[in-house]
Amino acid sequence: MAKALPAVPSIELDCADETVTQEMAHWLSHLRAERRLSPKTLEAYARDVRQCLAFLAGHWGAQVTLQAFAALEASDVRAFMAMRRAEDIAGRSLMRTLAGLRSFGRFLEREGKGKVGALSAIRAPKVAKSLPKPIRVEAARRFADADERAGEARETWVLVRDAAVMASLYGSGLRISEALGLKRRDVPKPGEGDVLVVTGKGNKTRMVPVLQNVLQLIADYAAICPHPLPPTGPMFVGARGGPLSPRIIQLAMERLRGALGLPDSATPHALRHSFATHLLSRGGDLRAIQELLGHASLSTTQVYTGIDSERLLEVYRSAHPRG
Repeated sequence: MAKALPAVPSIELDCADETVTQEMAHWLSHLRAERRLSPKTLEAYARDVRQCLAFLAGHWGAQVTLQAFAALEASDVRAFMAMRRAEDIAGRSLMRTLAGLRSFGRFLEREGKGKVGALSAIRAPKVAKSLPKPIRVEAARRFADADERAGEARETWVLVRDAAVMASLYGSGLRISEALGLKRRDVPKPGEGDVLVVTGKGNKTRMVPVLQNVLQLIADYAAICPHPLPPTGPMFVGARGGPLSPRIIQLAMERLRGALGLPDSATPHALRHSFATHLLSRGGDLRAIQELLGHASLSTTQVYTGIDSERLLEVYRSAHPRG
């Protein structure tokens, strides 16, 4: 059965005329059907364009029409971006805003509704590079140990389930959405396989290796789970047997990192970062790690070289004889 497409966000605009509203709806439908963007991205793009149109209506003192939007000048776009920056919007969010506006502009051009050249003339805002904060090996392993949470007033199967999810994040470098998207049939039994087929961003599938001890943790959870786990159903289920929410795992890590004395940066995504960093520090090939993580661009994976360099400098400073 084909995967259901995300719903198009509803469009209600007082700041623009009906033709703009219609073209926005067509654009979002195109992104959903052709580009298969996630619901969150669709919502963010719709919100960003809405905010720009509202600004332009106030800036120009009139409803925005397609003709007016096509005649947009670079100074108008800069004024909008300056307004957003004054609201303490981060550079990464401003980049997404500009990307959404450019996407809408390209769509209008393809549809013969005018060329919005001003959007191409604006430089993307600079974004400070923030290196991921990996979790040390021993701490990462403790997240995958259900006994670490033995004192919590929760059913044993829940603790074992959470440990199995966190083990898959660190053991195979999965995004939390990828781990929770696994079907029962996607996970081999211990000794009967050593790879997972996961569905990542853009609905792309990839094969990733999985450790036998991680498969054993998942098998231990499945053996005591009180809910049925059919082959085509989710591997990890919530308290009532439905799909498990990412928020449950986030909360589990929040509680556990407090007990382990770890900072707030110890999140489910940090386990994925740790997987890549620890592989790299042990001589893993950057392109192989790119494939394992499901990164479309090698530059996305290269952020880990900075972390590894820091680790090497630490070793250098602590071990180098200074005379």
